[in-house]
Amino acid sequence: MSTLLPYLTFGAALVLASCQPSPKADTAAQNPSEAAPAPKTAAEAQALTAAYIQTLPNAALHVVDSARVNDNGATWQVLVPRRDWARRMPNSARFEVNKTTGEVNLGMVK
Repeated sequence: MSTLLPYLTFGAALVLASCQPSPKADTAAQNPSEAAPAPKTAAEAQALTAAYIQTLPNAALHVVDSARVNDNGATWQVLVPRRDWARRMPNSARFEVNKTTGEVNLGMVK
């Protein structure tokens, strides 16, 4: 048993090392809208949303040119039609753009 002890502790160290979280990557590189300046106009909010949509795996389904932007006080609401939701209500995806941080989040559509 004493001859196996070094191997057991080494194996336990490997298992524990594999469970450690990896260092976080730069979040601004993953989500370009987080590093963006705060949008002051509806056009800027639409541009931030377009940049965010390009990071999504289904970006081709969104029709960014036909987006509608509403002022919701602290956020801009951007409604972007989707090609696969034709003849369906709601037919647009909803994005919220924070006016102070410029962060874009996907919102629920009612």
